[in-house]
Amino acid sequence: MRKIKLREIAHARSGDKGDSSNVGLIANDEKAFNLIKKLVTPERVKQHFGGIVKGDVIRYELPNLHCLNFILHDSLGGGGSESLRNDAQGKTHGQAMLLMELEIPEGIE
Repeated sequence: MRKIKLREIAHARSGDKGDSSNVGLIANDEKAFNLIKKLVTPERVKQHFGGIVKGDVIRYELPNLHCLNFILHDSLGGGGSESLRNDAQGKTHGQAMLLMELEIPEGIE
């Protein structure tokens, strides 16, 4: 097994809706999508974000786009107009998710 950063096999977009952030994780190809579908679970995402995500993490699959969409509930400190956080709209959450380390089998690029 070897470790990689998620950014090596995917890219992301993120934003907000109220007090929840939305992260779209788009795999580089079908092989990468199958890996992230297996390894990037709602539990793993919540753990990765630590105390930032206080609510549930919901995952939606869009296999025709090689994409997973995550809703991070209660992650913005009240949302854009209420929050005192530096990123009240969740714009950096996609980039933060791409820093997640994955253990993948040797020989998989």
